Amino acid sequence: MTSPTYATVDATMPPQTDSLGSAAIVKNAYTVIPGSVMRDIVTSFYPEWEGTRSWILNRPVAGGATTFAQAILEVEPGGGSDAPEPQAEVEGFVFVLSGEFTLTLAGESHALTAGGYAFVPAGTAWQLRNTGAVAGQFHWFRKRYEPVAGLTPQPLVGNEQDITPGAMAGTDGRWATTRFFDPEDLAYDMHVTVVSFEPGAKIPFLETHVMEHGIFVLEGNAVYRLNDDWVELQAGDYFSLRAFCPQACYAGGPGKFRYLLYKDVNRQITL
Repeated sequence: MTSPTYATVDATMPPQTDSLGSAAIVKNAYTVIPGSVMRDIVTSFYPEWEGTRSWILNRPVAGGATTFAQAILEVEPGGGSDAPEPQAEVEGFVFVLSGEFTLTLAGESHALTAGGYAFVPAGTAWQLRNTGAVAGQFHWFRKRYEPVAGLTPQPLVGNEQDITPGAMAGTDGRWATTRFFDPEDLAYDMHVTVVSFEPGAKIPFLETHVMEHGIFVLEGNAVYRLNDDWVELQAGDYFSLRAFCPQACYAGGPGKFRYLLYKDVNRQITL
């Protein structure tokens, strides 16, 4: 079995001879931020973190996805945070792309390497440190938790490589999903998964639904239908979709097309 790969940010500045052929796209229905535009000069820094810089990929804005924030953080050896989350009402999800991290969550320590993940319920104390010899990168999703009486989400820690992907019905495993959350547990109001397509596989209809998405391509390439447009995507690219943006894709090959996906779930619409 071939080990999965995880795209990371290469932040070096392109040469002056490069063209603008691989440009970002910002529309009301969706936003595409290709890996080619994630450079040093667009990074942000957080007061709660040491030895860390970030590429903020999504924040709630008018016309865009509004339920979550998402960023890629790059942490130098020894860097990290002892109090990462400044808002007690916000839950978080971490997915490691590279490096070696030690997560302390609710008093327990966990080693996280590529493919490692952790869900942090709102109000839960946690710390994260780069305990390796080189810089490491991870995704950090943040969402304001929507509480429901009698439901309490629990912390989750694991690695996607230890989970058997579940095949989508009628696809013979050519389209599969690696789930980090129990889809029947209504305590959780967000899900993060890894979605995989074999070369030539596709989403055979235009999905149009209330859930917003943040999607980062981990490996491979595909052509994605976003609203009225066909957009080519490859490892290291990111796109976010607002509610009801029509979407479908064809995986291009020659290898698997895999992406990390966020969506909001399991809550009544607030009016």
